[in-house]
Parts: sequence; structure tokens; C-alpha cells
Amino acid sequence: MKFIKKIGFQVVPSLIILTFIIFVLVYVAGDPVSMMLPESATSADREVLREALGLNEPFLVQYFQYLTNMIRGNFGTSLQYQQPAMSLVLNRLVATLSLSLVSIGIGIVISLPLGIVAALKRNTWVDVLISGFSILGKAMPNFWIGIMLILFLAVRTPLFPVSGASTLQHYFLPSFTLGVALAAEMTRLTRASILEVIEQEYVQPARSKGQSEGIVILKHVFLNALIPVITIISLQFPQLIGGAIVVETVFSWPGIGRLLLSAITNSDMMVIQAIVFVIAIITIAMNLIADILYRVLDPRIKLN
Repeated sequence: MKFIKKIGFQVVPSLIILTFIIFVLVYVAGDPVSMMLPESATSADREVLREALGLNEPFLVQYFQYLTNMIRGNFGTSLQYQQPAMSLVLNRLVATLSLSLVSIGIGIVISLPLGIVAALKRNTWVDVLISGFSILGKAMPNFWIGIMLILFLAVRTPLFPVSGASTLQHYFLPSFTLGVALAAEMTRLTRASILEVIEQEYVQPARSKGQSEGIVILKHVFLNALIPVITIISLQFPQLIGGAIVVETVFSWPGIGRLLLSAITNSDMMVIQAIVFVIAIITIAMNLIADILYRVLDPRIKLN
């Protein structure tokens, strides 16, 4: 019950503040009537449309009307596509979410083993090599990684398709592109977390009981070192969704990244505010999931 109250006290004010910021940005971005009507439209035509959209009402009246429509799931109609903005975003969201999940999976598969090995081989050439690769992976821009993958794995060696999202093969290049930077960040964090936990006092009694080193590392070290890793995943997941613009453009991926870029280019504010709202909801949800996982991994952490 306390946890549910905590959600209410944190989420509801956050959403209200977020909606206000989104509305203000749309309000000051320009007159939507000028974007919707051609230049040849008369002043009377503009005034009729402005009245129909409620734009002649005071600021606070418009904001409360916006909140009412938002609660109903109505974010307006896309100026570019002439479709409901939220429906347009939700249709593209599935592709972006699936790409982000696969990217996180690739990042986890790469980073956890490398981080553990780097920690166990601390200050050896193995540690230096893994740390060097993680720094290099973090430094390389996503668009450059994507272009190199296209060049070597699609053009010179046609193993994977360059664009589209219809088969599992289409996921490899864009998800690996996104996963590399995430793996680089998680590798360094996993290494640091393992080194911190392995020095704790409760690890030595586990060794003294005759348990194998593998069991000690897996049961007493690795599980307790996962909390910082979960934190970085919960923080990186919304960033993957919001930062997929470049990757989705490079690989012609039909997600909200390309939709957001198109909306910004065409000043489609209805779509922009719907995308920002969805990303914010996902961010809040990931933080709540991370709080629950903390409690599962460490019972000493209370959900209150």
C-alpha cells in the first residue's frame, strides 16, 4: 500500500508538470492555424479555424481543455499525416520498443561476461584490453557504427539487409549499432560493481565454507552487483527510444525516431507532444520497474 501511495505521489505530479511543459512549448512554438491553412487563406478563414480549435480562448482555458483531451487519449490530429497523433505514435512505438529490447539484450550478453572477466583479471592485459574496447565503443558515434556495419556486413558481404523491419535479420544491424554503446557503458559499470562487492566481508565466509569460486562469484558477488547494472538499464532504455532517431534514419527503421524527425522537420507539434508524452511515460514505468527489481535482488531495500 505504501508503495502504491508512493507511485501516486511521484507519478501524478510528474505527469502534470510534464503536460504543462509540453503545452507551453506547443503554445509558444507558433500559430498552428498558419501551419494548417495555405498562405492564400483569408483572415476570416483563419479566424473560423482558430475558433473551432479553441485557440481564441485564454491560456489556462486552453490548458485545461488540453488536459481533458489528453485524459481521453486525444492529442489532436497530425498536420502532416491527417491522422490522430497518438494512434500514429503507438503504431510506430512497437517497432522502436522491439528494437530497444533487442539492443538491450545484445548489450547485456556482451557486457556482463566482459565486465566479470575484467574484474576477475584486474590489472592484467585482459582487463586493459576489455577496458580499452569499452572506452572505444563508448566513443564511437552510433551513425558511424551503423555505416561501418552496412559497409562490411551488407555491401561487401551481403549477410544482412540494410533497411526494413519485416524479419529477424533486419534487427541485427540496427540493434547491434545501439547495443554497442550500451555494452560499453555496462561493461565498465559491471567491472566496477564486481570489484566493489568482491571486497565485502560477507564474501570471505562463503569461500571459507568450501564453496567453489564460481559459486561464490555467481551467488554472492554477481547478484549483489546487479543493482547498479539495473539502474543503468532503466536509465538507458528511455534514451535508446529517444535517441534512436539517427539509427532509425540510417536503417530506414519504421519507429518513432524517424517519426519524430519528420514531425520536427514539418513542425507537426501534435505528433511531437504525443511522442514526448509517450517517452516520459516509459521513463516513469522503467523507474518503477527498477525499484521493484531492487527489492527482489536485495530484500533489505523496502518498497516504501
